[in-house]
Amino acid sequence: MIQTNYNPDVLTCLANLSNDEVFTPPSLVNDILDLLPAELWSNPNAKFLDPVSKSGVFLREMAKRLMQGLETQIPDKQERINHIFSKQLYGIAITELTSLLSRRSVYCSKTANGKYSICDTFDDEQGNIRYQRMKHTWQNGRCIYCGARQNVYDREDALETYAYNFIHTDKPEKIFNMKFDVIVGNPPYQLSDGSGASSDAALPVYNKFIEQAIKLNPRYLVMITPSKWMVGGRGLQKFREDMMADKHIKYMFDFENAADCFPGLHIDGGVNYFLWDKEYQGKTDYTFKSNDGSISNSIKHLKNDYFDYVIRDNRILSILDKVSKEQKFSSIVSQTKPFGVRKYLFNEPDRYPESNLQLKPFKDSVKIYGVKGIKGGARRMVGYVTRKTITSNIEAIDKYKLFFTTSYSTNAIQPPETIIGQPNEVCTETFLMIGPFRSQQEQENCLSYIQTDFFKVLLYFGKGTMQVTRSVFGLIPLQDFKESWNDEKLNKKYGLTEDEIAFISSMISPNKSSQNGENND
Repeated sequence: MIQTNYNPDVLTCLANLSNDEVFTPPSLVNDILDLLPAELWSNPNAKFLDPVSKSGVFLREMAKRLMQGLETQIPDKQERINHIFSKQLYGIAITELTSLLSRRSVYCSKTANGKYSICDTFDDEQGNIRYQRMKHTWQNGRCIYCGARQNVYDREDALETYAYNFIHTDKPEKIFNMKFDVIVGNPPYQLSDGSGASSDAALPVYNKFIEQAIKLNPRYLVMITPSKWMVGGRGLQKFREDMMADKHIKYMFDFENAADCFPGLHIDGGVNYFLWDKEYQGKTDYTFKSNDGSISNSIKHLKNDYFDYVIRDNRILSILDKVSKEQKFSSIVSQTKPFGVRKYLFNEPDRYPESNLQLKPFKDSVKIYGVKGIKGGARRMVGYVTRKTITSNIEAIDKYKLFFTTSYSTNAIQPPETIIGQPNEVCTETFLMIGPFRSQQEQENCLSYIQTDFFKVLLYFGKGTMQVTRSVFGLIPLQDFKESWNDEKLNKKYGLTEDEIAFISSMISPNKSSQNGENND
């Protein structure tokens, strides 16, 4: 009987790839590998794992280094190849397609034991680049390992499940049954939550790969991730706290513009890569490259005295020193959903039948700001609802306040226009409430402060993603709104130097004519 292997249409496979499977350029891979001690490449006993192999580029570039480093110890080329690929380099592919890509890149054959494989010691097709189709473990509609939604990822066999081998197990050490000296890679970044909302609403997974890798207790861990975790991100608070407190992080390179690492690619908040060294205990050698190309370096603990987030650009530190002891502006900013009304009011008014949503005022109605549409098609709306629609901050309905959007471009210094909220006006969760204020004059004085360059720059450094929450205002000092404010007055109050004033100006000036990137979805 003739046996044939099922070979799916390659276009189907490509179409099924996640948008977050970012393939790593070889130049970046080598920058990352340069962080590892040079003596590793001449150690025939060192073992390396890429638990998130996509193109196989990490394994390939490590193989090149080992081939050179072991030449003296293993002079025979074929013997050296066999030793490196069978006893030192290991990978776990993230999909069936990437397993084929990785083997082709590393072994020069899609099968490790194939006719054209450069390693002639493997007796199976996978070699040391493993792939096993996994299933999610559902509990209450979510996977217990990665948090994926069952209604999105409980899929037919022809589709990729994105149940990644490395993190869908309690015992990752059993995959190869060995101890690794180095774990290195570029993990998948996120999973869709099926909402169709912005990437900020997606579920991050890269943190789970890092946590799983640390459980294996390697000598070194080197990974590249989005930088979003440093300043926010859904479900990343515990991960951020652990990373900021971890004194094993010896080096970190942080890029505000992801295109500096991945040409032509935008990743909200930028990307970073780091070296975690099990035997190192101390401050992190931290290098930051900003959007304007400026590079700063410092030796510091990621945990700081100002904020629960990482302060990425050291140029702001001297200003933070001068405002750190003051009460923060965040104290007058609401939590999300300030009046208890969800964003879908205008899209799905049937979900709020008691609201009697109308476009014109009616008896005893309350004016409400929101948006209609999603993503790029969203537009600001004004409607009127019954008072009983409002379930939070009821006392603020008849007071003066300001409404600030909860979403706009990460790279924008200029935030969208702040809405002046009059008495009998509220908003959906598309906005945060600032205030309320005792008088219209205090409202106007607060608005004058929000419009200063000083305020915008501090807000920018507190905001690392598209999403704006109360916490992003945590670097901004609160002012007395019995008086109005401008930059000259603030510079004098805080004794800002000429260099500090120039830095604020340099952050604002290139962006004054740019779009502020409003996205109120």
